[in-house]
Amino acid sequence: MRVSSMIIVLALIAGGALAQGDAAAPLEPRETVRIAYVPITKFGTLYVAAERGIFDAYGLDVQIVRVASGTEAIAFLEQGQIDVGGIAIVVSLWNGWAQGLDLRVIAPGGLEPFEGSPTKLMLRSDLVDEITTIADLRGRTVAVAGGPGSGGEYLAAKALERGGLTIFDVNLVNVGNPDMPLSFESGAIDAGILGAPFAEQAEAGGFAVPFAEDLTPGLMTVAFVGSGRFVEERPEAARRFALSLVEAARLMQGDEMFSEQNLDAFLSYLPGTTGEALQSGAPVVFDPDQRIPLDGLADVERVHRENGRTAYEMPIDLDEVVETSFIDWARQQMEAAAD
Repeated sequence: MRVSSMIIVLALIAGGALAQGDAAAPLEPRETVRIAYVPITKFGTLYVAAERGIFDAYGLDVQIVRVASGTEAIAFLEQGQIDVGGIAIVVSLWNGWAQGLDLRVIAPGGLEPFEGSPTKLMLRSDLVDEITTIADLRGRTVAVAGGPGSGGEYLAAKALERGGLTIFDVNLVNVGNPDMPLSFESGAIDAGILGAPFAEQAEAGGFAVPFAEDLTPGLMTVAFVGSGRFVEERPEAARRFALSLVEAARLMQGDEMFSEQNLDAFLSYLPGTTGEALQSGAPVVFDPDQRIPLDGLADVERVHRENGRTAYEMPIDLDEVVETSFIDWARQQMEAAAD
């Protein structure tokens, strides 16, 4: 078990917020938290907090289960089988919230990089003299991976906005990422939203070139979502969970991202992944303060709603679907301990 000096200090200063115990032992009383996650790198804080003993030190007995999709996790949350789900923020979730789905975003997952994102809008190489601005894509065929309301469509919408266009000003087609390099080569598409390693493959083959980059800097596409019961009836456990994620995130900055201990943690929860693949893969940002980027979240909702992808027309009040108090409290404890 890892018990850092930070944890020891926090155990002493928490006062009534957390039950006090021996500073060299995990906090009491123990709280059980059931967590489901989709195995992607963006939930790295969960892996590090679990494998480096942070949950345990904060008095949490975590039960972590892997699920195939966010839809499965949402079902478990609704049924009360889990307390927290690590899931993507997709259109079906917005529609669920509009219908009264009792779930709250309580912490962010990994964020899109602020610069140097591996996901970009690519342009077919033989069109570089003909298409010089985003606005020139009007009427052209643009590929995304995913159907209506997908993350790919959102990224395309953000790229097109730079030229005053919407997804309805182009011929948007669904093409899987692995198939896009060939689609560029054959001339089937004019542009496309493409990520690593397929963007590099298309460029290396001479089929496409980067056209618009860093489309959504700092965007939160996945999050830790708590059930209404967990948020409302077990706030102490939720605070401890948030505190664990903040501590984990602060152990993942700079060169420490893939320290030996952190790398082992990632590999414990990402089946089929190798250390080499993780370290050479797309960069992910883990905010050391774990702030929930509300502006980006509101923008995702806006774009999908304005594109008619939601089953409702009026904006959703983020205060109804986001609970920032746990992360805010955790950050305050860290700051107090540092003073």
